Amino acid sequence: MSTSQSGASQPSQDRATPDALLHIRPGTDVSAEDVVLASGKDLTPRNLEWAERKLAAEGPAALDKLLP
Repeated sequence: MSTSQSGASQPSQDRATPDALLHIRPGTDVSAEDVVLASGKDLTPRNLEWAERKLAAEGPAALDKLLP
């Protein structure tokens, strides 16, 4: 018995994901938690304070700078 399904929807290996789908941020509501998580850090009070300072200085672009 095979676990693969023929005809199942799978991404094509010969096409790249469009940039518009990779870099989507709903609105401009970026939280300190978002910035901490995007940076790969743990959610600690110290890291949240860092993220709040970063957001105050850079605005929502702070998150964009952390993401690939």
